[in-house]
Amino acid sequence: MTDFRATAPDAPGPAASGLGGALSDVAAMRAQYRAEGIAEADFPADPVEQFGHWFAAAAAEAAADDGVIREPNAMVVSTADADGRPSSRTVLLKGYDARGFVFYTNYESRKARDIDANAHVSLLFPWHPMARQVIVAGTAERIGRDETVRYFRGRPHGSQLGAWASAQSSVIASRDELDAAYAELAARYPEGEQVPAPPNWGGYRVTPLTVEFWQGRTNRLHDRLVYSRATPDAPWVLRRLSP
Repeated sequence: MTDFRATAPDAPGPAASGLGGALSDVAAMRAQYRAEGIAEADFPADPVEQFGHWFAAAAAEAAADDGVIREPNAMVVSTADADGRPSSRTVLLKGYDARGFVFYTNYESRKARDIDANAHVSLLFPWHPMARQVIVAGTAERIGRDETVRYFRGRPHGSQLGAWASAQSSVIASRDELDAAYAELAARYPEGEQVPAPPNWGGYRVTPLTVEFWQGRTNRLHDRLVYSRATPDAPWVLRRLSP
């Protein structure tokens, strides 16, 4: 595991009470990284291959008894609507290959409405306990219905029902309303009975145009290596960015 050490915040003075004290403590919080660096010569020509190496390391950390990563496939998906207003949320990566990165959602959710209006998205994998993060920027498009159905049928029964019960991003009167919808579906589709995939639910594949690998280093002189290409058919170019 890549190692880093956090320093304790500066001790608050006599006036460090209430809001002012809380802000002072936040300002003093910082981590001192002890990570080894990353070099261009060690990176392959394809960023998806390099992502696979780092993802495998994060997954191994998550599987360890004393691991500090909980969900290595958790990523922050950032979108923007037609007017450029951004929004972000944590979503689980459910597949990746040379074509791109796949996640699933309700097609009537805010993120889906944003993508319908503006296909440009960002994916952030925050493996902070390993002093690493990966940022993918590209365009999202819906995957085929057959691929969605195959994935849906492999989900736990409760998650299948949840996809039907939740009209994601819509306003509801109470939690009871959501629980009642789930209970009705559970009665209609008991455990062991096949639940059809909702027509308004499915996957997106993000085709990457840039992929940045960040490694924490000492003195805030972090390593940043970014792959970029102008179009999905263009060759990748690897460059180093100043931190």
